This record gives sequence, structure tokens and C-alpha cells, in this order.
Amino acid sequence: MLAGDRLVTQAVRRNGPWTALLVATAVGGAAAELALPYVAGRTVDAFVAADPAAVRWLTGCAAIVACVMLCESLGVWAAGASGACAAARLRLGVLRHVLGAGPAVTRRFPEGEIVTRAGLNTEEVGRAPESVTGALALLVPTVGALVALTLIAPVLTLTLFAGIVLILLVLNTFLRSTTTIAGGYQEAQGELAAGLVEALDGARTIAAAGTAEREARRVLRPLPRLRRHGLLLWRANATAGVRAGLVVPLVEVAVLAVGGFMLAAGDLTVGELYAAARYAVLGAALSGALGFVGGLARARSAAGRVAEVLAVARPRHGTRSLPPGTGTVEFRDVTGADLRVPELVVPGGSVTAVVGRSGSGKSLLAAFAARLADPDSGTVLLDGVPLPELSHDELRRAVGYAFERPVLVGDTIADVIALGRAAPDDAELDAVTRAARADGFVERLPRGYATPTAGAPLSGGERQRLGLARAFAQGERLLVLDDATSSLDTVTEREVGRALTAANGGRTRLVVAHRLATAAGADQVVWLEDGVVRGLGQHRELWRDPAYRAVFQGERP
Repeated sequence: MLAGDRLVTQAVRRNGPWTALLVATAVGGAAAELALPYVAGRTVDAFVAADPAAVRWLTGCAAIVACVMLCESLGVWAAGASGACAAARLRLGVLRHVLGAGPAVTRRFPEGEIVTRAGLNTEEVGRAPESVTGALALLVPTVGALVALTLIAPVLTLTLFAGIVLILLVLNTFLRSTTTIAGGYQEAQGELAAGLVEALDGARTIAAAGTAEREARRVLRPLPRLRRHGLLLWRANATAGVRAGLVVPLVEVAVLAVGGFMLAAGDLTVGELYAAARYAVLGAALSGALGFVGGLARARSAAGRVAEVLAVARPRHGTRSLPPGTGTVEFRDVTGADLRVPELVVPGGSVTAVVGRSGSGKSLLAAFAARLADPDSGTVLLDGVPLPELSHDELRRAVGYAFERPVLVGDTIADVIALGRAAPDDAELDAVTRAARADGFVERLPRGYATPTAGAPLSGGERQRLGLARAFAQGERLLVLDDATSSLDTVTEREVGRALTAANGGRTRLVVAHRLATAAGADQVVWLEDGVVRGLGQHRELWRDPAYRAVFQGERP
């Protein structure tokens, strides 16, 4: 079974009481419709024969019609609630998986694609229970009609059976073609969303360059393909609808023709002929599954796209805790993407600067050290313990990370700094904000640490300083700072640099550095070039190499 089909099956099975309610209303309504021709036929015969029981049969007809209406009303309500619950459950699972997998997902899928798959596509998968139960429920009147016609006249059953086979062939072809076409339509939707998110991310650059029209054309480039697939979906639906629709009157005419000869021969009553005609229509009503099959096809293609996101492996955590140590980091035969580090030791309690030109692998090395990504091979150890063997809580308690563009998650400034741990007291908040040189602007905020994040007017540099404060409050043994001071002014960066190179509680600091002062103040420098360690040592020693100096001077040797 394909991953997408497994996801559809899970959406149906794990939909709690809603799937059961959908089945109950669909089967109940189908059973009532199946009983109606028989009761109506007996009513006709009773009135023809002036039988006093005709009133009772007529009352039975009214009761069955009321049952059909009730089942259909409940079915519409259950379908909406079922779709919403199934989509919400799947969307929550996708969100948790994406956040748990971290950069591994965003490296594979553009942000707009992830939003489309977690939004529109999960909604389409959420409609799978309605489509599956609706299609299967139509088998009830079909099977019942075959049985009823067999009881009335077996020869009529063969006529209906031939029509049902034709309808099933049409539905099968429609399911296959629509699944493929819907996949192309959803792919174009994802490309549109990805282009839009990318354009919005660079909105200021686009406005400054005056290229709005060109960017709009780029974002809307998938529109013709979206239109083409939309037309193909409409044509496939129309073609299948015409083919399946033609079968219904043909089957009904064939049954009436055969039944008419039997009526003339005295082998059928008028009521039985009426019932046979109604059962022929009910049996051929399997063609009404076209809408459900179309929904199932869209759910299958959407589930395949969602399953691709869920297939991205989440990092697995062990159960080990760290022994006593100072935060020594070791790289052993580590390879990943274009980075290769056969052996590297970052001494505990030291400040290590990672330098190199753009694309040399600095951020990837930092991500490996903090286990925001796993190498393709090799091992990264913290105080002698491989990072994958640490429990999740132990890893996050031991390692703090600051980014170039930190996302401030939390309702208040205090929540932002304390993310992922118990709320620190005011003294600790003051200490980490001072170290990040964030205390000045935090004190000027209307409510200090209690200021709502959404209402705080923060510049890029102030956001970076809050990100640094959060990192200082997190990592007990290791701080990994990836270009985390790029938006700071020179004076503030120098002050933060002094805080980083100070004792800092004995924690190891791994700093992706772009400025000379940061490298000069570090205990050791890891010099990367083309994904390999070209040099390791103190800054003053490496400075003798012209190629190393060119990293900071922007010149090639």
C-alpha cells in the first residue's frame, strides 16, 4: 500500500465516532431507499385491488420517506464535522512533525509548499471518510437491488448486473485519471504558494528594486498549468458522468422491456413491475458514486503530498544523561552535505570561532554541534556522549543556540527568554539580558519583561539581542551562536563579544564569526574552506597565512 493510501485509511479509521455516524446515516438512508420500492409496489397493488390495507402501506411509504430525509440531513451535518475533525487531527500531526524534524523539512520543501501541504492538502485528506463511506454505502442499494430482482424474476438480475459492471469500469478509470490530474493541480498550488511566500519574504528588496511586476509574473507562473489541470479535472468528471449516466436509463429501459413481456404473459403483477423498475434505478444508482470517487481521488493525491512531508525523518533521542563535564565537543569522521570533518575537538569551557567564506560549511558545523541536524555519517559527542543517545530534555538543557534572525516565540519578553524551560527569576533575567546587552531597551519597554511580544517595537538588532539572551539562559554546557550578532552595531557587538569571551559560567562557546575581533578574541579558530577544515589554531597563528587573512579582507590570495 502506498504511503498516501495508508494516510487515507488512517483518516477513515481514526476519525472516532464521526466515521461510525457517517456509516450509520449512509447505510440507514440506503436501506430505507431500498425498502421504498417494495412498500410502494405493495401500496399500488393494494389500491388496485381495493384492499383495506392500502392505507397502512401508504403510511409505511410516508415513514420511509421521513427516514430517508432524516438520514440525509444527519449525513450532511456529520460530513462537515467529520471533515473538520479529520483535517484538524492530520494538520496537528503534520505541524508537530515539521517542528520536530526542524531544518530537515525546510531544506527539502519551500515554506510555501509546507503551508500548502499542511493546509489545503490536509483538508482534502480530511474529506476521505465522507468519500469512502458514501461510496461504500451506495453498494447497499446495489446489492439489495440485485437480491430483490432475483426474488422477483432472476432474468431481470442479469440485465442489472451487466449495467453495474459497466458503471464499475467507468468509476475505476475515473479514479485513476483523476488521482493523477489532481496531483498536478495540487503541485501547481504548492508552487504558487512557495513563490508568494518567497516574494513576501523579500518584499522590501522587491520594492527597492522596483521589480514588483516582474516578481508578480514569476509568482503567477504556475497559473497556466493550474488552469490546464483544472480543465482536465472538469473534463474527466464530465466524461465519466456522461458515460455512467447513460447506463442508468439503458438499464431501466432494458428491465422495463423484459418486465413488460413478463407482465403480458402474466408472470408479473403491476406492482412487481413497478418495484422492478425502481430496483433497476437503485441498482444503477452506483453511478452516483462519481462525486465520492472524485473526492477520494483528490484525497489520495493530497495524502501522497502530505506523506512526503511526514516521510522526512525526525531526530530520534536516546535516554542517556550527561556525565559531569565542561562541555567538550568532539567531531569524529563527520560528513554531511558538503562538509567533511574527520576529527575536531572543541575544548570544554573554551571559546571557538568558526570562520570561512560563504558556503564553506560554517552553519552546518554549528547545526551538527547543537544537533539541529544529523550528519550523514560519523558522530558528534558532548562530554563523551553521542548526541543522538541523549534524551531530548537533556540535550536541550545542555545546549543553547542563537540565530541570525531569531523568531521570538512567547507571549511576553520573559516568555521569549525562558522558551523551553521553567520561568527564570528576575535576577537571572537581568543577568542574561545584561550579557546580551538587551537590558537597556527592555527596561524602556512599557511593562519591562511583561511587555507583550506582539506589541513590542523591536528592531533587528534588538531581536538579535533577545535571541542571545535566550541562548544564554538555555545552554548549561554549550552555546552555539550562528551569526547571532550580525545586526548589532559595532559598539554593542564589541560589548557582546566581551561577554561571550568572558568566563560565562564555564560554558563552551562555539561562535560562527564573520568579524576579525570575534576571531581574535577566541581561544581557538576553526577555519573552514570548501567544506573541510583548512586550519585549526589561535587567530594570531593563522593570521600568518594570506589565505586566512583574505577571509576577513574579502580578497583571494
